[in-house]
Amino acid sequence: MELNSNQIEKILPHRYPFLLVDRVLDYKPGEYAKGVKCVSANEMHFLGHFPGQHVMPGVLIIEALAQTGAIALLSEEENKGKVVFFGGIKNARFKRQVVPGDKLELECEIINRKGNVGIGKATAKVEGKVAAVAELTFAIGDRTE
Repeated sequence: MELNSNQIEKILPHRYPFLLVDRVLDYKPGEYAKGVKCVSANEMHFLGHFPGQHVMPGVLIIEALAQTGAIALLSEEENKGKVVFFGGIKNARFKRQVVPGDKLELECEIINRKGNVGIGKATAKVEGKVAAVAELTFAIGDRTE
């Protein structure tokens, strides 16, 4: 199943400039999601990271992976309308730079669940080569509006 940006916004509470998943290529609620982020030089963080040598900050790559995992969790019927918070980041490794023009391939598989807490194995790639990996802990909560 695919999701476009409008459909993603119905699942995630994130909005510009912090929505970091442009399209979901495939997902299974509660199990995994695969998405893409098209990296553009027009993004705000490139104003200062780094002038003359744009590199996507690693924390934003991790955030894009977390949003991908959140799509897997929040697409479950019982979690619709909720929000996912970071519970932890373990074993994050950055293998290559991500720069404007790259199509960042995002994948997060939920490998463990207990109550409202889930753990995801996350991988970001560019052209099939690993850019970053991490184990992410998610906490599902209610939105306060």
